[in-house]
Amino acid sequence: MAWVVLVLSGVLEAVWATALGRSEGFTRLWPSAVFGVALVVSMVGLAYAMRDLPVGTAYAVWVGIGASLTVVYAMVTGAEPVSAAKVLFLAMIVGGVVGLKAVS
Repeated sequence: MAWVVLVLSGVLEAVWATALGRSEGFTRLWPSAVFGVALVVSMVGLAYAMRDLPVGTAYAVWVGIGASLTVVYAMVTGAEPVSAAKVLFLAMIVGGVVGLKAVS
């Protein structure tokens, strides 16, 4: 169960990171509200997962999922250009996350 919560919390990290960028310095209400809710729920989920998983592993997986999804979303929406190097490095992050799960 801890792994499921951790993955969902990582997804919410991407949500709050994207919302933070769209809030334009907290001057836009709805992106700011999405940021706040997603941040709190993501942190609560991370804390829950850390009760059963090693801190370093849980944090690395959480950040890896959040960072990867944030970049993928930006590339899909056209906010960030796609390149072969970016795709390769994202694959390396995902591989690292999978590897951490495999050795846990």
